[in-house]
Amino acid sequence: MARRPGKKYPLIIYRQIVSRWWFAMIFMGFGLFALAYAEYIKPTAKFNPLPWQVFAGVGALAIFVGVFFFAIRFMAYVQPHPSYLKFVTPFLRINISYRRIRRTVTTEMRQLFPLKGMSGWAQDVLSPLASKTALVLELNGYPVSPVILRLFLSRFFFKDKTPHLVILVEDWLKFSSEMESMRTGIEPPDEPRKPKNSILSRLPQK
Repeated sequence: MARRPGKKYPLIIYRQIVSRWWFAMIFMGFGLFALAYAEYIKPTAKFNPLPWQVFAGVGALAIFVGVFFFAIRFMAYVQPHPSYLKFVTPFLRINISYRRIRRTVTTEMRQLFPLKGMSGWAQDVLSPLASKTALVLELNGYPVSPVILRLFLSRFFFKDKTPHLVILVEDWLKFSSEMESMRTGIEPPDEPRKPKNSILSRLPQK
């Protein structure tokens, strides 16, 4: 009997970056709408050559982009399958064969990406995640061109120029266990069930 795909694990780095953009874009859009309204009420062509329609149009576009970013926050994930690891973002979808994975290494994000020397924006993105544990998938080679990967993925998916991917999910231990079980064909151990709170369990013990 064929094994079913595993659980989908949202990619935290992708969510963190997109979450910072959606609010900024919507805020900027409403700001441009306010500027367009002010220009519509009292034109200042002497100081501003652009008509109010330009501000309104750019504001509408910014709000649209912000809503789009808000909608795709949780659309990036990894999912273990019986013969490959599925890696999905809204703009990129690849299958990484387990044969490509040489080994997996766990380490904290701050060890992979030291905050010292980063730009202010990069520090703001990484600071809340610095103490989280990430899995580094060391590969024999990328399934697609590294140029394409680096074009569509953040710098925080790559620690250096060797073939690998930095995977940061909420429950890295469960993800790692499930992925290894798919690779080896061995089912992971079941989680212990909590005893039911029945009437008999509350009776005094002799």
